Amino acid sequence: METEQSLGSSLPVPCVQELAKETMATVPPRNVRPDQDPPNISDTTCLPQVPVIDMQKLFSTEFMDSEWEKMHCACKEWGFFQLVNHGVSSSLLKKLKHEIEEFFKLPMEEKMKFKVKPGDVEGYGTVIRSKGQKLDWGDRFYMTVNPIHKRKPYLFPELHPSLRDTLESYLLELQKLAMTLMVLMGKALKMDTREIEELFEDGLQSVRMTYYPPCSQPELVVGLSPHSDLTGVTILHQVNEVDGLQIKTEGGWIPVSFLPDAFVVNVGDIMEILSNGAYTSVEHRATVNAEKERISIAMFFNPKLDAEIGPAKSLLNTETPPLFKRIGMEEYVKDYFSRNMNGKSLDNMRIQIGEGNNG
Repeated sequence: METEQSLGSSLPVPCVQELAKETMATVPPRNVRPDQDPPNISDTTCLPQVPVIDMQKLFSTEFMDSEWEKMHCACKEWGFFQLVNHGVSSSLLKKLKHEIEEFFKLPMEEKMKFKVKPGDVEGYGTVIRSKGQKLDWGDRFYMTVNPIHKRKPYLFPELHPSLRDTLESYLLELQKLAMTLMVLMGKALKMDTREIEELFEDGLQSVRMTYYPPCSQPELVVGLSPHSDLTGVTILHQVNEVDGLQIKTEGGWIPVSFLPDAFVVNVGDIMEILSNGAYTSVEHRATVNAEKERISIAMFFNPKLDAEIGPAKSLLNTETPPLFKRIGMEEYVKDYFSRNMNGKSLDNMRIQIGEGNNG
């Protein structure tokens, strides 16, 4: 029997959902985040909006070229886009919303059956890696879902059957969608499609359901600390109608207003490496609401654990040298999870001038 391996570790902390139920005059010091830029509270109607890509147009004879170019520009300039007409049914998304909301309504003792175990990052709760670390204002349930043999036996298989079955249907839909998007990105970059397929087919995939309770002083806290994702791509669905995702730009933090049933797709660090810097992974964060909870579900798509990641060889030549080192995927994942989530984390992968590509 395969020995179960952990890709990271955490320390136990209080559940924010329970903390938020208490009548508090002030936010607990551990959750106060003076290190964070305050949320944008000015009029957001004049701010630039994340590009919207229509999946149907990507396969339409009439609109294909222009929509591909639009997606290509979004990945280069924004690192984010909203995806509409993606083919995942509204009925499945409605069922998913219901099941996730029901999970977070469970009594604490039921949810704690899935709690993050010492020395791991998977499970229910808040993940921290040092005793003095400031805490996000949110609880999450994070787990590896693919390859199947990587699923922890006490997590996904032990979910209530209706949530488990709905999640399984959703995962299958998003696996197809993510691979389609990554192949299209590869074609736009003029990559060899086989490189994408060999890296990501049956790759490492994980899901995170997050509950952000309301906070009476939302300007003092952050729901999810600023970070860029480890992934090839991430697909985020906002389960309820409360916004909170913000993207970092040169002009500050831009809030994302989700369109009904849309997904937000973002380029991860691995796609930036694979594209040799043509696409960019961008810092993002989650803010919280003073009156309403926010719930989201994110799926993360990565290469196989035994893969080697680096700039796609089909993009490199004497005029275009690699900008990033090469590294084993498993080593890269463990390094990512060993660090506190704080900003973009690609600097250690960049090849410095005169360093050469030894890694």
